[in-house]
Amino acid sequence: MPNQSFDLKARAHKAMLDAGFHPDFPAEVLREAERRARPSVSPAASSTRDLRTLLWSSIDNDSSRDLDQVEYAERLADGTLRLLVGIADVDSSVPKGCATDQRASTETTSVYTGVATFPMLPETFSTDKTSLVAGDARLSIVIEMRISEGGEVISHDIYPALLQNCAKLAYHSTGAWLEGKGPMPPAAAATGMEAQLRLQQEISQRLRGIRKQHGALTFSSVEPTPVVENGQVKDLQVAPHNVAEDIIESFMVAANVAMAEHLKQKGALCIRRVVKTPKRWDRIQAIAAQFGVNLPDTPDPRALSQFLEQRQAADSVHFPDLSLSIVKLLGPGEYIVEAPGTEQEGHFGLAVHDYTHSTAPNRRYADLITQRLLKGTTSGGPSPYSQTELQAIAAHCTEREDAARKVERLMRKVVAANLLSSRIGEIFEGIVTGASPKGTYVRLFQFPAEGRVVHGAQGMDVGDKVRVRLTSVQIANGFVDFERSA
Repeated sequence: MPNQSFDLKARAHKAMLDAGFHPDFPAEVLREAERRARPSVSPAASSTRDLRTLLWSSIDNDSSRDLDQVEYAERLADGTLRLLVGIADVDSSVPKGCATDQRASTETTSVYTGVATFPMLPETFSTDKTSLVAGDARLSIVIEMRISEGGEVISHDIYPALLQNCAKLAYHSTGAWLEGKGPMPPAAAATGMEAQLRLQQEISQRLRGIRKQHGALTFSSVEPTPVVENGQVKDLQVAPHNVAEDIIESFMVAANVAMAEHLKQKGALCIRRVVKTPKRWDRIQAIAAQFGVNLPDTPDPRALSQFLEQRQAADSVHFPDLSLSIVKLLGPGEYIVEAPGTEQEGHFGLAVHDYTHSTAPNRRYADLITQRLLKGTTSGGPSPYSQTELQAIAAHCTEREDAARKVERLMRKVVAANLLSSRIGEIFEGIVTGASPKGTYVRLFQFPAEGRVVHGAQGMDVGDKVRVRLTSVQIANGFVDFERSA
């Protein structure tokens, strides 16, 4: 059994503190969350549309309750498709300057460690008052798009609306069902919902097809999810990517592009999400050349996309490691401010020029800021933020996002070390994921855990399938050590 005396939640809490987060909500924020009433859901405002009769649905992780996004689609008489993405109107419950907003502006993101979740907003908000939970009417911001038969977004509109989530669905079960590998989820059994979800799948395929033509990059990763029972980790599981995730990803990207374009058309300030043209393109070229592929001298997302698709089809086992190498060379995404009349760099990985974050205001502060900037375009008054304020917010969100990734990565290692702590001396099969003077690393097949080969690493190279014996673990640091086994 794993080391049951090790407190994983306490370790996650310490990791948050070490990274500069404040994982515990101040009493003032908790009081405010309990005191603040849910905003009126009456569509009294002339601009608020009543869309409660539409078959809205959400797809998220099995355990998610902080629901930011719901979807609805229909086929129009002229053959085009109408896609509506509803976003939780968090700003109506968490106005600028309140205690909850001030705390969110410091943390800027929810952090998901697998053994504990540290939300940006108090759960009273994020899982109730500002969550698009099934069965309750909620205020929202709707991003409506018209999509051609070929998958191009030909027009968009954005407006406030009252809606009601009819089906809270999960990625795993919904994806298995849509792929013909499992039963229909009970939430999808409502009248008309199956046809609605099949249409969403069709629209997603069209959107993905056009994105691939433009050069959107395809990546894969090995990020295990702990299976926790009674506070103890029993297993690590990696759920395969499925069509349900494709649906949400496609709709999210389309909605974020539409929001960025809308703010530009309104002459508003905007926080953009960018992944800049890679400076280390020469190294990406060198990696591709190892597989007999010559990438052009000028960074080209279409050429890189084709290379990645080829490698994924040819060698799915090693593709996550290739993906990780390319992602590191592309560099992390960042938030920057685009002022009216200026043009910032786009998102290289998504192959789009105008992109923002707007679809997760319960979980990311940048999305909440975007919501307020949108409302500012219809208020007739000045922007709710100056360019200088937005630049400081963008830089802080970028820094905190990087810190959150480090916490989540550390805790994946800690959880893996804890799970393996009872298996010292056992032999496992795995694959070499790194081999350099800094060390040789192996990822196990039985458990998606990675460790360093401290004895017998000579001659090992990336991609080799090897047998290793587990020699030691240090749970608190997430260290796992192996030695080569015959």
